[in-house]
Amino acid sequence: MGRPLPFVDPWSLVFLVLIWGAPRLNQQGLSAFIWSVADLLRGDYKQADYGKVILPFTVLRRLDCVLEPTKEAVLAEHAAKTAQGMNPEPFVLRKAGQTFYNTSKLDMRKLMGDQDNIAQNLFAYMRAFSPDVRDIFERFEFAVQVDRLAKAGLLYQVTEKFARIDLHPSRVDNHQMGLVFEELIRKFSELSNETAGEHFTPREVIRLMVNLLFVEDDDILSKPGVVRTIYDPTSGTGGMLSVAGEHLIEHNNKASLVMYGQELNPESYAICKADMLIKGQDVANIVFGNTLSDDGHPREKFDYMLSNPPFGVEWKKVEKAVRTEYENQGFNGRFGPGLPRVSDGSLLFLMHLLSKMRPAVDGGSRFGVVLNGSPLFTGGAGSGESEIRRYVLENDLVEAIVALPTDMFYNTGISTYVWVLSNRKPAHRKGKVQLLDASSFWRKMRKSLGSKRKEMGDYDITTVTRLFGGFHTAQLATVLDADGTELARKVVLEGEPPPAAIGGGKVRMAPLSRIFANEEFGYRTITVERPLRDEKGRIVLGERGKSKGKPQADSALRDTENVPLSENVEVYFRREVLPHVEDAWIDHDKTKVGYEIPFNRHFYVFEPPRPLTEIDTDLKQVTDRILTMIGELSA
Repeated sequence: MGRPLPFVDPWSLVFLVLIWGAPRLNQQGLSAFIWSVADLLRGDYKQADYGKVILPFTVLRRLDCVLEPTKEAVLAEHAAKTAQGMNPEPFVLRKAGQTFYNTSKLDMRKLMGDQDNIAQNLFAYMRAFSPDVRDIFERFEFAVQVDRLAKAGLLYQVTEKFARIDLHPSRVDNHQMGLVFEELIRKFSELSNETAGEHFTPREVIRLMVNLLFVEDDDILSKPGVVRTIYDPTSGTGGMLSVAGEHLIEHNNKASLVMYGQELNPESYAICKADMLIKGQDVANIVFGNTLSDDGHPREKFDYMLSNPPFGVEWKKVEKAVRTEYENQGFNGRFGPGLPRVSDGSLLFLMHLLSKMRPAVDGGSRFGVVLNGSPLFTGGAGSGESEIRRYVLENDLVEAIVALPTDMFYNTGISTYVWVLSNRKPAHRKGKVQLLDASSFWRKMRKSLGSKRKEMGDYDITTVTRLFGGFHTAQLATVLDADGTELARKVVLEGEPPPAAIGGGKVRMAPLSRIFANEEFGYRTITVERPLRDEKGRIVLGERGKSKGKPQADSALRDTENVPLSENVEVYFRREVLPHVEDAWIDHDKTKVGYEIPFNRHFYVFEPPRPLTEIDTDLKQVTDRILTMIGELSA
């Protein structure tokens, strides 16, 4: 026998491949390699904090590799223009061929030559980046992590590990690097359930929303060289923007999606901005700040928009700025239709998105926003919420509302809905709204993540997309056996026959997709008055002005009725009110128009109670068992 082969660390093989020339490293290998840094951090860092080191170092190495080919030219140009007393920035950017630069003589490989001064040299290298890049690392609080790694004796090892990875675009293109970065973000979000829901939307929800945005534009988006803009005012870590970009590239690799966003959380903002930089996007389009009080893109309009604003969060902190804009600018500002109650700012984000729609004459826009159930029905006629619903419905902006399964998000198990709005509806959708109940389209996760226990699979997403894209009315047929156990499901489009029952079972039908005229969600709230009477029961008449000689209203007997817009108020009043209170009348001066979308009411399926004979039989069986048990105990 020959000598045993020496043990070779598999990661060392990856290093050798990266350094000495593999054509490309696949996504799984690259993400696994970067993830291996966690082995160094274990013990000194909690799992949930790994991302605070790995994400900024991944960004740093990527930028380092991108700038490497032009490094000498950039340094020479910077020295020459500085010596001439000129602002070197525009010239340096041109030499770098990027939207960023670094003017230090150091790079990550050269940092390895001075182990004793690694921290100082790393800080010097970081300071030499252009302002947009420095901003990313400041939001990451990277300096804090460098100090922490140095104190733990890990800084050189971590830096060396990353310095040995070749992340140049010739080895790892922007699309592949973006996918790797997204995977890392997902992993760290899953490790930190407490905060994941604040800045991370489940990927399958984003995929569904992107499908709904793009499905009607397949022909346009298939054209070579097509360029479109997309915006997320609550961009978090940039997941929605990234998935939209991936979708478009898969559909047409010659298309381009220019991404814009704004984010309030510093770390999420840093991750989003870094992700956009890695993907080759202009990071100036990603703005830090509160979208409601300080619009980061005040003059921009967009082709597509996506958003998952915080659910049911009060907007008291920005109330002064929002009310000032509403009162001073009206419809020239963002909040013209009205203001919702301070306890829930969801509809403020919806109005913000409305203000960013490209005019229909310029091609129009479509956007999707995730909201909880409250915006569908909270607030009576005349309230801020009702006026906002009235505005979007009377202006024919709502294409569809899709109910998602519960337990889909990391930090809440409540019911959620995707609203799809557009000012360029196709002809067959004009004047109509599609309601789609996808609450039963889910599968149970193998492992819960916080409040997230369910996920939508490919079949679920495809089915919902097909129903929306085809503007179908549909029912969900559930085939049950004789014991009521579910055997199969089938989506039945309008006009199709339902499946047949099996054996002694039955088929339960439930509405899945319904289409309504806009005005079907509107109503008039009428005030019904009854006369005031004195002690003797006589009607009290007015004595002055317009009310002279007319019955006076008794406020204690005052009532209201909601009359559908499609129905004549007087006909309704004679049919529903007068037979019960013949002395009543309508105070037309108090009539208000309101809008609500009672989603659950439109999908309610009546389940008839079991026959009394069955219930009596079951009760008798239970009673007999109890009597038998008592008899046995007595014996």
